[in-house]
Order: sequence, then C-alpha cells, then structure tokens
Amino acid sequence: MGYYRAGFDVVGVDIKPQKNYPFEFHQADAMTFPLDGFDAIHASPPCQHYSYGTPDKSKHAGTLPAVREMLKKNGTIWVIENVPGAPIDTSTMICGCQVGLPLIRRRRFFEFSFPFYALVPPCHHDGPVITVTGHGTTSGNRKTWGRNISVAEMRVAMGINWMNRDELSQAIPPNYTEYIGRQLMIELGG
Repeated sequence: MGYYRAGFDVVGVDIKPQKNYPFEFHQADAMTFPLDGFDAIHASPPCQHYSYGTPDKSKHAGTLPAVREMLKKNGTIWVIENVPGAPIDTSTMICGCQVGLPLIRRRRFFEFSFPFYALVPPCHHDGPVITVTGHGTTSGNRKTWGRNISVAEMRVAMGINWMNRDELSQAIPPNYTEYIGRQLMIELGG
C-alpha cells in the first residue's frame, strides 16, 4: 500500500497465498519469478532465521544473501527489508514513531541499490507501544497494557486495516514503504 501511495503500480509475489493482498498477486517462489519489466523491486526475505524472537533458528533458512545476489544480477533498482539481526549491508533503520505511527515499535532495516538518504527523526517512543510479532499477543504487550491486544488495535498501530493477525505479524507498515517509495520515485525520475 505504501508504494502505491507513493505512485507505483504494485505487484506482489509470495510462495504462500495472500488472500487479503490488495494488488495484483502471484503465488510463486520469488527466487525464480521473472523480474524483467519492473522499474524497482522490494524484497522482504523471511525474517525468522535472523529474528531475536525465533527460539530455534535452525528451522528457518537464512535466504537474505541469496536474495541480494539475485537482485544484483538482475540489475533493476532494489530495496531489501528485514529485522534487526539480519545481514543487511546498510544501517538505515525505520521505526513506526519515525513515520507517523507512534503506537508501533517495529524496527526494520533497509538496504538499497541506490543512494538513499534517511531524513527521519531518531527513533523515540513517548508512551506505551504495541508490538506485532509471531502468532499471538507478546508478553511485552501484556506487561505494558495489562491485557491482550486486539487485532483491531494492531491494525490501528500498524496503519493497516485489511489484514488478519498472522498477516500483520509479517507486514511492513505502509508508512515505511511510502516514505521509501517517495525517494525511490525521485531516483527513478518520476
């Protein structure tokens, strides 16, 4: 949604079905999907192998280096996103509080194939936050709020009103990709 708000026609590719995806979608392996004809590519390799919250990382493949090599060989302008702990080659970090989502603490790192200038303010949270990870309410949310957080509250915090609980845990808030997309559009001359 963020790239759409920044002016892009969006096409999604995922190995799993995404029944609530609001744009053109192809259920396919992103590593073998034909990438010709796209102006830019945003890749979000699975994060479980790199996430601090994954108890047994051996159950998950660390595909980020292979994705990076595939994108470099393709030659199209690209962005890679992942969690803290992932082998990202740059240190551009965006959190919800930096892009108009003060209730969400969701730090994500981005790597770019083009010069990217982060102009967001430093990460800061002035009050309690909601964390959206895994498949249930985190113990941090229960400690902070004294209760389980509803899916409706997670949707508001993430700026996403069309996803279910599991989809939210995998999502990048549109405010992040809109911010990146506006700079990407300038890079592309749009």
